[in-house]
Amino acid sequence: MRSGSPDRRYSASAVVSTAFPGEIFEAMSLRTRPVEQNATLPDGRVATVRVAVAPDSYIAERELSTVSVELVIADEVAASVNSVLEPRHELEARSLAREIVAGLESGELEPTAGAIEPLADRLPE
Repeated sequence: MRSGSPDRRYSASAVVSTAFPGEIFEAMSLRTRPVEQNATLPDGRVATVRVAVAPDSYIAERELSTVSVELVIADEVAASVNSVLEPRHELEARSLAREIVAGLESGELEPTAGAIEPLADRLPE
């Protein structure tokens, strides 16, 4: 640890600073920062790929853990599937979104739940 830097303890959900007692910083996760990337489909439409923790009005936000992948075209959800990602998998979510965008833009993936589900069912490499 560097001299003069505050002592910090890390957990999966928050960063607690012992230099400033009682101060808690929420760690970045798909709960607070969804991943969104646009893809231009071969027919010219624009699809937004969104990877985020799925909202549920019956469950407290901090307890939600289901990460969903949505394709939004013309302000309508064209496809939505659950993924194996966890809220802390922000880098993996970015990789998954890039992979889906590339497939959609090349025409290798159709903008359907059936086409994106196999990608959402594994951790990106």
